[in-house]
Amino acid sequence: MTSIGAWRAEVVGHRRAEGPPPFERAREAGEPLASRDGIAVHGGHGAVTGVDSGGRTLWTHAFSGRPNAAHVSGGRVLVTTDSLEYTPWGFLGPALLLDLTTGRLVAELRGERGAARGGGRFLLGLEGYGIFETRAYDRDGAETDRWPSYGHYVVGSGVRVVEADRRIPTRGRVVRLLPGGVVTPGPALTDPQPPRPVVLPDGTLLVLDGHVLRAVDRDLGTTDLAELTPLADSRTIRTLRRDGTRLVATFAEPSAAPPIRYTVDTWTLRLAPTGA
Repeated sequence: MTSIGAWRAEVVGHRRAEGPPPFERAREAGEPLASRDGIAVHGGHGAVTGVDSGGRTLWTHAFSGRPNAAHVSGGRVLVTTDSLEYTPWGFLGPALLLDLTTGRLVAELRGERGAARGGGRFLLGLEGYGIFETRAYDRDGAETDRWPSYGHYVVGSGVRVVEADRRIPTRGRVVRLLPGGVVTPGPALTDPQPPRPVVLPDGTLLVLDGHVLRAVDRDLGTTDLAELTPLADSRTIRTLRRDGTRLVATFAEPSAAPPIRYTVDTWTLRLAPTGA
């Protein structure tokens, strides 16, 4: 058992089995991409719709693609999409900035991963083809800042990024984005594609960096909380989620030869404040 600041973690269970790899939780049928101010934003093949609390469709924005995520802020919604056909950007579709009330297209942007900042402002990141960057946009879709960083965004008291660069060896870190394109570096990562971090109430980030669970505080200080089974394959798929007072870390390692099968290790850790 180890601890950082106000938290400690203890491994309390481990299970190994063959099965499908873990992925981020899929939306259930009928579940909106996002909702705010009494409007739920739904997405389907070729369209984004705004629906009121009574189930009435307020607006529909049609486009050639498929929505994958939405972020709402200050009367605007940013929708990231997948293209239905292969393009020079792979299957990356346009990022649509829409008016939340009317569905009017405010701007068509380019980015793979977004985050809301408040006041109708957004972050939009893009990685690949020699690009590794995050841009900030205002409510009218005008660019207001840019940083050489990309990954999982954590917006709260400022913006932190758990970087994901897909490089071996990786150059990724946990960083903080400051105005004027300034990136404050934090702890280096060993995993080029870490899963989405868990954010604790005090702002501590729990990052599954390869086989190590790391805690990163608001000042980018870090401590290792637990070491799990080392990974033998760089293709291993990982997820981390919080379930009440427990953390669940899942690793799916593919077989070396087809037909591809996955060995799935599931670790359960008890999370508690220091002194509890």
